[in-house]
Amino acid sequence: MQHVANIIILTPGLRARIDLFFASLGQGVNAYSVRRKRLGELARLDAMSDAELSELGITRDRIPHYVFRDLFST
Repeated sequence: MQHVANIIILTPGLRARIDLFFASLGQGVNAYSVRRKRLGELARLDAMSDAELSELGITRDRIPHYVFRDLFST
């Protein structure tokens, strides 16, 4: 995770996992507006080690599901 003048830059791997998550939900979701509000949380979790994520009960590939768990049941 990089911060440049209050801009959060997501890693390509995290961006791909987020895109896959929203693609699996189908049509009718404005992924950009929903994602934009939670970029900090997504980047914070992606910066954690696998061991730290495991302590939260999640794996790296499930970060999007975890961050958006209150909005969607997947």
